[in-house]
Amino acid sequence: MADQSMNNFDAKSFVASLSSAPGVYEMFDGHGKHLYVGKARNLNKRVASYFRTNGLPPKTQAMMRHVARIEVTVTRTENEALLLENNLIKRYRPRYNVVWRDDKSYPYIYLDDSHQYPRLGFYRGNRREAGRFFGPYANAGAVRGTLAQLQKVFPVRQCEDTFFRVRSRPCLQYQIKRCSAPCVDLITPEDYEEDVKQAVLFLQGKDRTLNRFLEKKMEAASARLDYETAARYRDRIAALRRVQEHQYVVGGTGNVDLVALHAEQSTIGAEVVFVRGGRHSGNKSFVQPVNVESSLVENMAAFLTQYYLDKTIPGEIIVRPKPARQALLEDSFSRLAGKKVRIVSSPRGARLRWLEMAVTNAREAVRRHVMGRTGILEQLESFRQLFDLDQSPGRIECFDVSHTAGEAPVASCVVFDREGAVKSEYRRYNIKGITPGDDYAALTQALQRRYRHVQSGEGTLPDVILIDGGKGQLAAAGMVLDELQIAGVTLIGVAKGPKRRAGREKLFLWGRERPTILPANSAVLHVIQKIRDEAHRFAISGHRRRRDKGRGRSTLQDIPGVGEKRRRALLTHLGGLQEVSKAGVEDLAEVPGISPVLAERIYAFFHDQ
Repeated sequence: MADQSMNNFDAKSFVASLSSAPGVYEMFDGHGKHLYVGKARNLNKRVASYFRTNGLPPKTQAMMRHVARIEVTVTRTENEALLLENNLIKRYRPRYNVVWRDDKSYPYIYLDDSHQYPRLGFYRGNRREAGRFFGPYANAGAVRGTLAQLQKVFPVRQCEDTFFRVRSRPCLQYQIKRCSAPCVDLITPEDYEEDVKQAVLFLQGKDRTLNRFLEKKMEAASARLDYETAARYRDRIAALRRVQEHQYVVGGTGNVDLVALHAEQSTIGAEVVFVRGGRHSGNKSFVQPVNVESSLVENMAAFLTQYYLDKTIPGEIIVRPKPARQALLEDSFSRLAGKKVRIVSSPRGARLRWLEMAVTNAREAVRRHVMGRTGILEQLESFRQLFDLDQSPGRIECFDVSHTAGEAPVASCVVFDREGAVKSEYRRYNIKGITPGDDYAALTQALQRRYRHVQSGEGTLPDVILIDGGKGQLAAAGMVLDELQIAGVTLIGVAKGPKRRAGREKLFLWGRERPTILPANSAVLHVIQKIRDEAHRFAISGHRRRRDKGRGRSTLQDIPGVGEKRRRALLTHLGGLQEVSKAGVEDLAEVPGISPVLAERIYAFFHDQ
């Protein structure tokens, strides 16, 4: 349909009608779905370039064969075109655009300066609270590490206000010299304010200013023979230097990001290194397939646009390679940030070494992805051969049901394709109106809800459907597919082996009586186990959330040994339930009141699969 429409498309007349103004162009296929969104300084020239008789890259030619319609939006400035392009790409995720997915909310260090004795703490959210924010940081671990370093040098409180208000005597943090106990007035507001100012200088990376300030304070105290105060400043200087010795200092002050791109085998990777207050505070990798040929400089411009237009923008972004339309990006970012933003492509000294490290990490991320994708393709080909399919499956969906003695049942559907997990298409289904514990009815309801939408054109039908269960669950699933008149889909039940041991699973193919039992080292079994375990994880996490919401209680209360005080300590120290579930044993053991044995128990609770 799309090919025919494109053949009837009068490109010459269409291009002649276009304005030379800046704007955005959208390409659609015959079904009205977005294929590509781009911006242009001159719409007429940019769109005309797609209709050249020669010189188009093969992948661009393939895209143009599917184009049935082009729409353009004229904007007043290139800045407006940049913003509109970014919004359209994130909204529609066109097939031929490189869409950098980053829906993560990054954490900050928050200073609540509305209180007489301000507190420093972990913060993740929309930053609407009154106070000062430092960051963003790459992850919660970077925030916790920085807060721990701060406590060693500056005894500024990090406890919640609810804890602070009820104190009648100093807590353990005071005993180990991590807090000056303002809760019981063991420090004056003036002295506490000075400690806060010093902590802010540290967070801003103004180490030299801070060191000189402390040295002057020490000398002044010594000159007036106040040796006790001078000794305190001496100890603080020594503690500060010990902290600085163990940090990776990039140089300079303020916030800087380093961004590097690498492309290889139709895959592009980006590495972002976070520098906060002049110190390295983590990094993050992104890898995406490339469907249309474009230069690295164009991809760098696209990445910077999609990544920063809805985030906190640092004052300096160091990049390799230099992006296309750098001046436009700097102007747009400066307007959004309300400050001067520089994009630097030729750093020197320590920053050059850090940029080279970012390039290396981007290269390694792409190569790992390519190797993993090759392994997935080989596994899918083995899948085809084992089950005698016409071709290797391009899309596999797996269902599982989780409940506690019939309470709060939740069904999950996870999706895998030739790139691996497609998490944006995962779905959970809250099961209602069934007999408690009836897994067959729960599975039937989930499949009906899933594939009625697909049959109405709102989704994609998979090549293979995996069901976590044996013949009974498989029969229930088969009846749903028959009822919805869905044909051409391979349906497989994955039954657990004796004593639920991994590697002994029985695979029941719909329409066959005898199960298939694969050896424990089978590549096909490994990919099925991976998908099945992901469906189970996704289902059980949804079930626990639904169950605990209904009970009005925390998931942590299901862990033996975690009472109200330890639950509060975990949530406060790590920054919420999600961070507790992601934390390692060592991180958990650092929480006050959590022993190494209890840390192991908490970790096992969240990672039982």
